[in-house]
Amino acid sequence: MSCHRRRSVGNRERSRQRLQSMPTQQWRRRDREQGTVGGGNESFGGSGRSRVLVHRSSEHNRFRVACERVAMQRGDGRMKNWCWLNLGRARTEQEWKAIFRRMREAGVHAILPEVFNNHEAWWGSDHLPVAEALLERLIPLAHEADLEIHAWMHTMTCNIAEIYDAHPDWYDVSRRGDSAAVKPAYVDYYKFLCPSRPEVHDFLKRRVAELAALDGLDGIHLDYIRFPDVILAEALQPKYDIVQDREYPEYDYCYCEVCRDAFRSASGVDITAVEEPADNEEWRQFRYDRITRLVNDILAPIGRAAGKQVTAAVFPNWRHVRQEWHVWHVDAVLPMLYQSFYNEQIAWVGGQCKAGIERMQRKGGSKPLYSGLFIPALDPAQLSEAIQVSRAAGAAGVSLFNFESMTPEHWQAFTTATV
Repeated sequence: MSCHRRRSVGNRERSRQRLQSMPTQQWRRRDREQGTVGGGNESFGGSGRSRVLVHRSSEHNRFRVACERVAMQRGDGRMKNWCWLNLGRARTEQEWKAIFRRMREAGVHAILPEVFNNHEAWWGSDHLPVAEALLERLIPLAHEADLEIHAWMHTMTCNIAEIYDAHPDWYDVSRRGDSAAVKPAYVDYYKFLCPSRPEVHDFLKRRVAELAALDGLDGIHLDYIRFPDVILAEALQPKYDIVQDREYPEYDYCYCEVCRDAFRSASGVDITAVEEPADNEEWRQFRYDRITRLVNDILAPIGRAAGKQVTAAVFPNWRHVRQEWHVWHVDAVLPMLYQSFYNEQIAWVGGQCKAGIERMQRKGGSKPLYSGLFIPALDPAQLSEAIQVSRAAGAAGVSLFNFESMTPEHWQAFTTATV
């Protein structure tokens, strides 16, 4: 063990002891003093290109060396932990520094800021609507706190009006014949792009290439890299007043002419002439392969060529979103194991970790799996239990959804459970 690692372990243990001994009111007072999600309306300041570029400081270089040791899975046998966070709330630079410092002290190693939320970018994109060029400024702040930073982007959903107005043909079409651009399933933002179209490939490649070019960014995190849910998670169906006991046409994608023609060329089958398309295994596999090809052959190579890690947020009910993620060539997967969505208990989280790892192993894969935990459905004791069952099932760590949902009590439970 290197001297640096011994110091890191010591710092981690001291942080854990401080958190365990800190009463709730002290946590809240510290939050107010340091600046957290609840404080401040001032936007993250700074102007001019010199403020946007990531500087190669000595702290930055030391962080990069540390990251090489941690890589995607900690080599010391301990967990590596992640946290998704939103960027919509205005914060000062000092507030971001305090947030990152507190996250790292609590035991988070990598953060996933939401830099494309299906309609605007949070970096200086030259082809997307830009909310603010914030990512470039967060990269050195995260590294200063000894955190990896991975750009979380919605992939197949696109709610940019200029895109769906000018290119409605880019979008998925349901078995009923409805375009996702005009009549999306479930909710208005479910405007999914078709993974078969070369124009869509070019549109997505440009986004990934922009992120991959950012100096200091550690990785690119693909979310919504799938089709719309043909069957929703059980607990969500009552919300939309539906019962999905089979695959219904209005939720089944994609039947656009490009997908139909490609399937006909590959199989000799006109899927529109099949009485029950939902029962056709070749058609189902074809759509799995559309997403897999997009990941393995089109998007991941761009990030990897730039030295970035490529990870993905994935579903446990992978068949229902045509997401065969156990064959993807990514550096890690973060399955969203939100037990409340499926009317399940916390033990189910561990079962899904085990099942996902076994599927990857059967396909010859060995990438780390990080258990995605839905904090709004977990009290602190349940969070601790979810971490324990994930670890016991072989997960390399956990990912918290999301930072804004974590209370001081959650952080205490998290730190204690992950030491």
